[in-house]
Amino acid sequence: MPRLCVFCGSSSGNKPVFADETRKLGTLMAKAGVGLVYGGGNVGLMGILAQTVLELGGEVIGVIPRSLEAKELALRDSTRLHIVDSMHERKALMADQADGFAALPGGFGTCDELFEILTWAQLGLHNKPIALLNVDGFFTPLLAWLETLVRQGFLKANNLRLLTVVEEPGAILKIVSRES
Repeated sequence: MPRLCVFCGSSSGNKPVFADETRKLGTLMAKAGVGLVYGGGNVGLMGILAQTVLELGGEVIGVIPRSLEAKELALRDSTRLHIVDSMHERKALMADQADGFAALPGGFGTCDELFEILTWAQLGLHNKPIALLNVDGFFTPLLAWLETLVRQGFLKANNLRLLTVVEEPGAILKIVSRES
């Protein structure tokens, strides 16, 4: 079974479209037999995504640091829940378990995970596909900043192409199935 690692918010944001598109992705994943690897939480978009996949009979692998698990934020119903000692260990295990990556709206943690996995691809540590779901233009300012990095000489254009931007959840599965 292919597995998609999804980085997304531990909150749901303030627009219903964020949760709606997250549910759509979870539904498509479960129906396509694509397993979910994610941060192990039961809150926000993370919780919505995992619950959707589980409710439809899909595989959910959560990876959560002990410090967050202790705050009762772990989704205990996951197919498999790994409790690790650090955020570094979390990201490494998530990357190891996945055939591709996607980022949905989220905050610092989502950006941290996305940029680390992009950096690993830039350094040649993996060649797995990386997609960004630009829900309701959420990532448009970030994408403009990335273009600025290219124009200002801090990022090579070919490295920016490591990130595939999509506007709808189904496109993520096409990218992962084509490139995994």
